Amino acid sequence: MNSSVIRDVNSESRFAILTLNRPDYLNSLSNELLEALAGHLDELAADDSVRAVIITGAGRAFCSGADTNEMAGGADKGPHKPGSGGAEELRRGFKLAQRVILSIYKMEKPVIAAINGAAVGAGFDLACVCDIRIASESARFMAAYVHVGLFPGYGGTWLYPRLFGSTKAAELMYTGNFMEADEAKSLGFVNSIFADCELINAAEEMARRIASGPPIAIRLAKTMMRRGMSMDLETSLEMSAAAEAITLSSEDHVEGMAALRQKRRPEFKGL
Repeated sequence: MNSSVIRDVNSESRFAILTLNRPDYLNSLSNELLEALAGHLDELAADDSVRAVIITGAGRAFCSGADTNEMAGGADKGPHKPGSGGAEELRRGFKLAQRVILSIYKMEKPVIAAINGAAVGAGFDLACVCDIRIASESARFMAAYVHVGLFPGYGGTWLYPRLFGSTKAAELMYTGNFMEADEAKSLGFVNSIFADCELINAAEEMARRIASGPPIAIRLAKTMMRRGMSMDLETSLEMSAAAEAITLSSEDHVEGMAALRQKRRPEFKGL
């Protein structure tokens, strides 16, 4: 049984936790781990009983990036190790990584990164693509590709400028310097910082709060926020009107208005 990613579903509170589980390797992204993560993400995306997802790491790191043992000079085989197929084979080897990044980006339910230590290289990109980032005091971030002569192949050149602006993105990519949790918070990259021992509880509380909200409205909000990055304002307003029409005609909206008038907490069913 593949245990490189552990899935724990809180059926009562309707959220799931995916834990990258290679602590002895700082949760580096082996091909096996990427396959397991992609499979779990696909299943959770299709599971309407789960309304929010947390991604975290086992041990003292969130994710140290792609597995260097599966790269040049390493002992293991992997999609990023040069072979007889040359550059074209290596290009195609990114399909699984792209599937993971796009699964998180396109998943209609919110994804929370609970960053429990270093997030480096592809691990930094994994944190970047999540919707919400909650960090421990020991969290650190690095776009480490430059240190080993690599281009940010997991989406960094698209993600970093949108999250940090072009000048900070350039600094991160060109220097490979660490960014500490406090700076990440000041830049708006992480939502909150917690003591290491409090991180998962804080992430669970965030997931629980999101999962108690109206699923249709939240799904549409995430979708429109993502799509809106490539739309002009007029197109976005037109699409927003269509999305709002869906929520205005939902049972959840009726329940929300009734709860407001009755001064009670609403019980949203995703209908």
